[in-house]
Amino acid sequence: MKQAWPLAAAATALALPSLASARPVTLETQLASYGGDGAYLAVYLTDRNGAYQRTLWVAAPKAKYWKHLRDWNRATGGGARVDGLSGASVGAGRTLKVSVEVADTLIDAGYEIHIDTSVEKMKDNPSEVVVPLTAAGAGKPVAGRGYVKSFRYSL
Repeated sequence: MKQAWPLAAAATALALPSLASARPVTLETQLASYGGDGAYLAVYLTDRNGAYQRTLWVAAPKAKYWKHLRDWNRATGGGARVDGLSGASVGAGRTLKVSVEVADTLIDAGYEIHIDTSVEKMKDNPSEVVVPLTAAGAGKPVAGRGYVKSFRYSL
């Protein structure tokens, strides 16, 4: 048994750096001046097959509004755990800027960032922004098709 321990420890030490390799990614979403209440946003990742992988940020602290973030709500089963990944809604014309940790293995691997938006008494925009998570796409603004004037991420 004593001989197996050093081998297991060495294998674990070699594997952990690749599992823990992540980098901060800054997400910056500027909203248009649409003339309504604050917007709710869900920012999340899907894999190359379009399957939900992870919530990056939710600007809708009350779960009763999550049903309006339709694609994200459906993908998470309506009961997504967003502890530590949520904040207040974002006002028209304002910018939401947050930093999250993303595994290096997800960059340039077919993953996409999605943003669902909704404004009370106005239209919901599921997957308003869909952008590939690539090193080449970092820093390049993308226009939304609803409340998002521009979205960009930086690595």
